[in-house]
Amino acid sequence: MTYLGLRILQYRDALDSAGIGSSIWRDTMLLGILARATVCVIAGVSVLAVGWLHRLLFSPLEVLRSPDDVGYIAENGRSRAQAANDVRRRRKTGELPPVYPNGWYRVLDSQLLERGEVKNVTVLGEQVAVFRGQNGKVYVLDAYCPHLGANLGVGGRVVGGCLECPFHGWQFRGDDGKCVKIPYAEKVPEFAKVRSWPTCEVNGQVLVWFHCDGEEPHWTVPEHEEVIKGEWVYRGRTEHFISAHIQEIPENAADIAHLAHLHTPSIVSGVDLRYMKKSWGFLRHEWKAQWEPESEPNQHCSQMLVNHVFKVFGHDWHLLDVHVVARQVGPGVVFLLFNHSFLGRGLIMQCVTPVEPLLQCVSHVMFYQSNILPLVPKFILKAECIQFERDVTIWNNKKYISKPLLVKEDSAIQKHRRWYSQFYSENSPRLQYQRDTLDF
Repeated sequence: MTYLGLRILQYRDALDSAGIGSSIWRDTMLLGILARATVCVIAGVSVLAVGWLHRLLFSPLEVLRSPDDVGYIAENGRSRAQAANDVRRRRKTGELPPVYPNGWYRVLDSQLLERGEVKNVTVLGEQVAVFRGQNGKVYVLDAYCPHLGANLGVGGRVVGGCLECPFHGWQFRGDDGKCVKIPYAEKVPEFAKVRSWPTCEVNGQVLVWFHCDGEEPHWTVPEHEEVIKGEWVYRGRTEHFISAHIQEIPENAADIAHLAHLHTPSIVSGVDLRYMKKSWGFLRHEWKAQWEPESEPNQHCSQMLVNHVFKVFGHDWHLLDVHVVARQVGPGVVFLLFNHSFLGRGLIMQCVTPVEPLLQCVSHVMFYQSNILPLVPKFILKAECIQFERDVTIWNNKKYISKPLLVKEDSAIQKHRRWYSQFYSENSPRLQYQRDTLDF
């Protein structure tokens, strides 16, 4: 043993004989444990902070609202769900147009459907089974098996390009819905089939075509070359459910006057219509917009041109100036093209799909330049989400006025209604009211 080691042992023995060695030793051990615990806590917090920062800067933004999350004001201790139920029960709907216009509608995001997977989805008041065949192609069939009514989208199995019923194993071809195999039958009846919906997959979305008379698609949904080539990449999505007629939502594009009133308060003022004009008054959005329908052969399309200016204490802050071209394709799809002077270009694909006659699912999917920091498109998408949720509160509580009282500055609204009427046919389904009666 070295001389230094002997001296340490002698020193500890002297402390022990004085009755203080064990106390110092215990304190030293305790300090060591505390130091190691502190290091572990700091390391854990650092990992969480790095993870949060990574999600903030690089992960896609996803805001998925339930039907009761937005657009209802809960007061007097009531829950938001109770407030929503009260509004839906008491609200006057007005004299409504047909509830399901003819056109293309989003069913779900492509990324949510793997090869060989099937999902049950509600669209246009129908249950449909959406599946991706082993060849990678997406098919949409009516969900209920014509044999004994089992739901093909709940427990069904993908077999090649067919969907197998979970009840008895009948197999239905995705291309045309025809039954091609009954495991226990010698022959498949010619009339054994389910409806197959015309389907397309565009810009990362699965869409189906609806026409009340069963007509084939009248137009195609355009793909954006930048998305196909990977120059613009996925940066997030939002999803909202709105209790309103589908026409109310795109009609906002022609209602230029509401921009200056509802969307002037800055996004930091929030979405509560009762308070947003009372706070952050020195920050304001200024909008200049116009809406026009397109001519043949694109009469099913229209365009809204928007210039956005952000003002601080009344002065333009050009860092957030944005030019937007919102092109609507049919009743259920809108492409919002963003162009910023130095923060790049991108696209939000807005899809409005009727779930039921007065319940719309609205999704916004963001694609943006891959060489731009993801925080930029995420900020744009979040800002769009806040502004959109202000509209949701209006839509969820308003009545549809078939013959509105308009001034000459509202002329684009009537113009939009005439344009939108092309998506209705004589046989387009209308809302049917069912009233209970009391017999005495």
